[in-house]
Amino acid sequence: MSTMAATVDVDVPVHTAYNQWTQFETFPQFMEGVETVEQIDDRHTHWRIHVGPSTREFDATITEQHPDERVAWKSDSGPRHAGVITFHRLNDTTTRVTAQMDVDPEGFVENVADKLGVLEHRVDRDMKRFKKFIEGKGHETGAWRGDIPRPGS
Repeated sequence: MSTMAATVDVDVPVHTAYNQWTQFETFPQFMEGVETVEQIDDRHTHWRIHVGPSTREFDATITEQHPDERVAWKSDSGPRHAGVITFHRLNDTTTRVTAQMDVDPEGFVENVADKLGVLEHRVDRDMKRFKKFIEGKGHETGAWRGDIPRPGS
């Protein structure tokens, strides 16, 4: 299992950055290798991704979500991974967005990519593309402000 993290400061208010992140269907516009994300319900998503020559599909569960603070998830099928995106208000117009992920690469290509740091670089580039995406729009494309408590809370 590999752990990776990336941080980016975006020039939008915290609610704008958070609201955009809840629009999972827009992820292919700034995440490399993500072909589609379908939100099944408040807690469940279905992903189709491209890693090297392989296409993978998997389901993920949102395990915790608090407006303007965090979105955490874990995979239910396919490549094992879990992570959290946190949002930190720096001032009225700037937000720090941090992605932390634990990934268990599946198969030869993914293991080689992990060992070479390709996956970590991809996360870093995705965060930079998110910055460009949200700053270019200047506003979110939608929002979901529901709260999902951590299991057992």
